[in-house]
Amino acid sequence: MERLIEDIYRSQSRRVLATLIRLLGDFDRAEEALHDAFAAAARTWPRDGVPANPFGWLVSAGRFRAIDHIRRRSRFDMSVKDIEESLYGSFDETEIGDVDLIEDDMLRLIFTCCHPVIPADAQMAMALREICGLTTEEIAHAFLVPAPTVAQRIVRAKNKIRTANVPYEVPERDELPERLDRVLHVIYLVFNEGYSASSGNEVIRTDLTSEAIRLTRLLARLLPHPDVSGLLALLLLQDSRRVARRSSEGGLILLADQDRRLWDREKISEGLQRLDGAMRNGEVGVYTLQAAIAAEHARAETPVETDWRRIVGYYDLLLSAQSSPIAELNRAVAVAMVEGAETGLQLVDAILQTGELESYHLAHSARADFLRQLGRKADAIAAYEAALRLCQQAPERAFLSKRISELSTAAERQ
Repeated sequence: MERLIEDIYRSQSRRVLATLIRLLGDFDRAEEALHDAFAAAARTWPRDGVPANPFGWLVSAGRFRAIDHIRRRSRFDMSVKDIEESLYGSFDETEIGDVDLIEDDMLRLIFTCCHPVIPADAQMAMALREICGLTTEEIAHAFLVPAPTVAQRIVRAKNKIRTANVPYEVPERDELPERLDRVLHVIYLVFNEGYSASSGNEVIRTDLTSEAIRLTRLLARLLPHPDVSGLLALLLLQDSRRVARRSSEGGLILLADQDRRLWDREKISEGLQRLDGAMRNGEVGVYTLQAAIAAEHARAETPVETDWRRIVGYYDLLLSAQSSPIAELNRAVAVAMVEGAETGLQLVDAILQTGELESYHLAHSARADFLRQLGRKADAIAAYEAALRLCQQAPERAFLSKRISELSTAAERQ
C-alpha cells in the first residue's frame, strides 16, 4: 500500500495541488492541504482501501483539512473568518469531477507562475517547484545556483502573486501571445525534467513527459501558433524514443545503442507533420529548430544514416537565434560525428574553460567519451569521475561507473 500511495503521489500530486490552489486561492495553503491529504491517505487507505477516485478523494480531503485549520485559527483571529466562509461558499462538489476544470488547472498554474509581475528566474524556479514537484536542492542543481537562492526566489514569487492579486486563470485570448514565450519555456522545462530526470532512480519520469505533451496540445487548441506547433513536434519526436531509452532493468541506453524498432512510429509521424506545419507558417523558432534536429534522428533507420552535417547546420541556426552553452555542447557532439573526436574534444574543452558548464555532468561525460575514443584511458577515467561526482540520477551514475570500470580494467591489461 505504501508503494501504491507513493506512485499516486508521483503521478497525481501536482494535479491535486493545481486544483487545490484554485479551490483554496493560496499557494501555501494548498501545499499544506496537499500534504495533509496524503498523510490522511496513508492513515486510512490501508484500512479502508483505495477509493475509486483517488484524485477526487485527495482534493476533498485536502480542502476540508484546510478549512478545519482555518476554523481553528478563526477562534483566535476573527480576520480569517471571512476566508473560512469564502472557502465554504466557493466550493461545488461537481467541480472535482469536472474534467474541463481539472484539465485547465495545470495550465492555470503555469500561467500564474509565468505572470509578468514575477521575475524570470523566479518564474522558472516556481514552475519547477509547483509543477514538477522538484525540491529546492534539485532546482538549484539544475540552475547551477545555491539552494538558498532558489528558496528565496520561490518565496518572493509567492509573495508577489499574493500582494499583486495575480489571478489564477488562463488569460484572455488577446493576452496569450505576450505570455507565450514564458509558458512554452516552462512546459519545455517540465518535459526535460521528465525526459531525463535530474535525480532519483528513474531515467524517465513519464508523468512529467506526458503532462508536458498534454499541456502543449491544450495550448495549441487555445492559441494555434508556429512556436506551439514546433514545441509539440519536439516533445513528440523526443518522447517517441522513450521505451528504447531504458533497459528492462531500468538502465540507461544511449541513442546509438537503442533498438529503433521500439520507437513509437505514431508519435514520429505526428511530430513530423507538426514540424512541417511549423516550418511553413512564419518565422522558425528555437523549438522548431530543435524539433528539426530530433527529426533527423527519427528519419534515420540506423545510426550511420543520421545526417550529422545537417544537424550541425541546425545547431548553427539555433545558436544564432539563442546563445546557449548546452546547445554549444550538443553542437560539439554533432561536429565530432562529422570531423572526429579530436575536434569534439577541442570544442568541449573551450566550452568548459568558460566556466559556464563546469558543474554540468554531461559536459564532463562528453569530454570523457572523446578521450575514450582517442585512447587516452587515464584522462577519460578522470573525466568520467568528474561527471560521476556531479551526477545525481541513479541510472546515469551506474552507466558512468560502468564506463570507469571498463576503462580501468582495459588499462590494467596493458
